[in-house]
Amino acid sequence: MSPSALGVAVVCMINMNRSMEAHSILQKRGFSVRSFGAISLVRLPGPTRCRPHPMRYDFSTRYMHMYDDLSRKDPECYRGNGILRILERKERIKPHPERFQECSDSFEVIFTCEERVYDRVVQELCAREQVTFRAVHVVDVDIEDTLEEATFRAFFICELCQSFQQADDMEDSLDRLLQAAEEKTGKSILYTVCFY
Repeated sequence: MSPSALGVAVVCMINMNRSMEAHSILQKRGFSVRSFGAISLVRLPGPTRCRPHPMRYDFSTRYMHMYDDLSRKDPECYRGNGILRILERKERIKPHPERFQECSDSFEVIFTCEERVYDRVVQELCAREQVTFRAVHVVDVDIEDTLEEATFRAFFICELCQSFQQADDMEDSLDRLLQAAEEKTGKSILYTVCFY
């Protein structure tokens, strides 16, 4: 299976850091990839991790609009916490965040970045009407929401995708590949199969 033949989605809470980092790396490696958030509005960190930015953005809000808005409100704060740099990088990948629940495309594999997101994705897939009865593999790789961890784990997701595409039969090989990944990282991986 060629990289582009494997349809991949990556989902985090707000489609800003973790899912976008994996999106960027997978795209550069030739995979057909989309990234999403799983909550109703984009909420950005404020001056401290405990005090999020009071303004929330709709998922259709362009990254550059967020950038301009935060630059006007408190450029020192948002430059200092790295949000402005993140928004600039994300604009080069796609124009705005997307919400998973609003996407009707099908994928072979959906990676989630934390258990809460995994639960939301599985719940959404189970609630959808089954049309094609195609399997989608939902895999949670649990990524701490920092720039460094997002980059490190994005490469891990890429390695998993490469392993999946090299397998003669992904369905038969998935359990073995995920078990090997768990042993390599020392972290457990949640996994399930849903049908579209």
